[in-house]
Amino acid sequence: MNHLPPSDLTSRFILESDPYASEIVFPLPSYWWSRPYEYQWCSAFAEAEDIVLDAACGISHPFKFYLAQHCKQAHACDWDPQILSFTNIVEAVRADFGDAAAEQVDTQFRSNLQLQQASLAELPYRDRLFDKIFCISVMEHLSPSDALLAMHEFHRTLKDDGAVVITLDYPTVNLAYFQLIMSLSGFEFVGAVDTTIPENVLHTEQWGGLSCFRALLKKAITR
Repeated sequence: MNHLPPSDLTSRFILESDPYASEIVFPLPSYWWSRPYEYQWCSAFAEAEDIVLDAACGISHPFKFYLAQHCKQAHACDWDPQILSFTNIVEAVRADFGDAAAEQVDTQFRSNLQLQQASLAELPYRDRLFDKIFCISVMEHLSPSDALLAMHEFHRTLKDDGAVVITLDYPTVNLAYFQLIMSLSGFEFVGAVDTTIPENVLHTEQWGGLSCFRALLKKAITR
């Protein structure tokens, strides 16, 4: 795992003062409220010798391409069957990010990104494959039962010394419930955890009002 300062290992709400990325592979839309912050934090954990998974990666979203650039082996999965067609991916990037981004994806990522259609509740990967699993703004879209199954699948496919790098929308995801399914699945926090909501929390009034929580998990030590 990267040797980051302790503050970067803390599981907590993302703050307006946190660093953010205006570009990940290609420029990000100005109207994205949380992804630039999420991507900036998550990207720090992508290391050159890692085998990684972008879980529920989306079709046009660029983080999977970032992982392909920076890691030894990058896998990405999504429930949407379009993930199996690189042509569809390129056209989705074109629609969402423009011609230059589509050309970049088309020419750079056809051969170095391994794509699967999959439910997070039943991942098509062998046990203990991944050094890092990235799950960015996904948990809020899962039912409670699927969220629990997904966490079990992350535990199964993660190496014993690996990490899950995850972000989620609050209050759509209840943090007490998240910590419960995390524990039931055999995970614990890597560093400190702070669930208090500070005054300068990153927030949007969209969808009834949301803030973004980030969490860094490892397999719990069994005694």
